[in-house]
Amino acid sequence: MKKILMLLMAIAIVSCSPTQKTIIAAKKTLKGNWSLNTITYSEPGTFNVTLYNDATVDCMTGSTWRFIPNNNTGYYSINNCDSTGNRNFRFTIPQPDANGTYSFLFKPIDTKKRSTNGNKGYRMSLAHLDDTIMTWEMKTSLEGKPFIITMNFSKL
Repeated sequence: MKKILMLLMAIAIVSCSPTQKTIIAAKKTLKGNWSLNTITYSEPGTFNVTLYNDATVDCMTGSTWRFIPNNNTGYYSINNCDSTGNRNFRFTIPQPDANGTYSFLFKPIDTKKRSTNGNKGYRMSLAHLDDTIMTWEMKTSLEGKPFIITMNFSKL
């Protein structure tokens, strides 16, 4: 009996780690509707970028996003291009990496919550998140050099 009690206490301690509490708090902050206001690049210039294998930066700018943390799903709506409508996704905020950086994982799904992209997803750094502003940074490369796409959201 004593071993079972100690095991249950150990599980409770591990499940309530500071990192887990941070992730839970982030999901609570994330809950609701957001607007993707601006998308910028780490390098100057004009680039032909398609985000999430779906829409151009011009189409994504101004899109609205809804996050539903209790089931880790949501959708974004594109309203100002030919490909208008809602796109469903599943998301998660995994444990931080060795540098303490949190990520945001994003996978497109259909209305029945099945993957629409061969179960492939996208990883962005969760650079900032508070009650009114969220910033994602997607790291990629351009001509063999690091290239960062920054997406700036505001809470609606």
